[in-house]
Amino acid sequence: MMVVAALLSLLLVWLFIRVSKAQGWGQPVRADGPQTHLIKEGTPTAGGVAFVLALALVFFPLYFTGNAGGPRELLIMLTALGMGVIGGIDDFLKVRSRMKGSGKKELIAREKMPLQLLVGLLFGWFAAPLAAHELVPGFGQIGDTILLALVMIGSVNAFNFTDGLDGLLGGVAIIVLLPLLALSPVSALLVAVLLGFLWFNAHPARVFMGDMGSHAIGAIAAGAYVLYADVWLLPLAAIIPVVAVLSVVIQVVSFRTRKKRVFKMSPIQHHFELSGWPETHVTLRFWVVTAVATAAVWWILGGRP
Repeated sequence: MMVVAALLSLLLVWLFIRVSKAQGWGQPVRADGPQTHLIKEGTPTAGGVAFVLALALVFFPLYFTGNAGGPRELLIMLTALGMGVIGGIDDFLKVRSRMKGSGKKELIAREKMPLQLLVGLLFGWFAAPLAAHELVPGFGQIGDTILLALVMIGSVNAFNFTDGLDGLLGGVAIIVLLPLLALSPVSALLVAVLLGFLWFNAHPARVFMGDMGSHAIGAIAAGAYVLYADVWLLPLAAIIPVVAVLSVVIQVVSFRTRKKRVFKMSPIQHHFELSGWPETHVTLRFWVVTAVATAAVWWILGGRP
């Protein structure tokens, strides 16, 4: 079924690009960013909508016929769709604003965070009893629920900040999920649909992922590690998303307190671009770092698939 998922993703992403170009949906590019990105102005965005749809179209028939795992898998998938919808609203606002030349450009943090918190708490409440052991000793399910909600929200935003270079997030996500392919059907199917997406997202990208895709990826990564591995191993495997979100936090805090920037631009992948690294070098080197970190996770797990 991974082959079916990959081919369906390939088809839906191709159709999405055709429709996007016909409708004039495109990604605006920051004028203060790397100058090499200016040629990307107008490239179709929100391609994550296509591969998330492909994921759902393959997963649910498998699940309801008993071929896609049990409650853990349904919980991961529903959480991914919940977070994906939040990101999808962001994508819709960005596209509509660009098309109309006015209007609300995106969800701001104080609008997005309550929605992410709601989905995160629902995930935590249902995931806590399925965890192998109590995560917050002495606080029971409530403590575990809060911790898992924070992990879910952190993962979604970290993977979201990792997007921005051709092929970067898709490749990082595939590597991070490799240790869990034989354990989590949703993870395996996500890897498959991402392969279909990367056919068009590889440099030079013909489509960008957008927030729906990055939010869904972050949710599946968090859910799979919480329910099948160890929640504390996720930050190691996802070292690049962790560094990306930390770079944003450091940049914001430094500018607000000292009026100085630590990085030339955040997230950190753009800092390296502005330091002279070609985009393809940044992407490949971040993949390599992720591969080393994920190999360490695999070793910690005892070499299990």
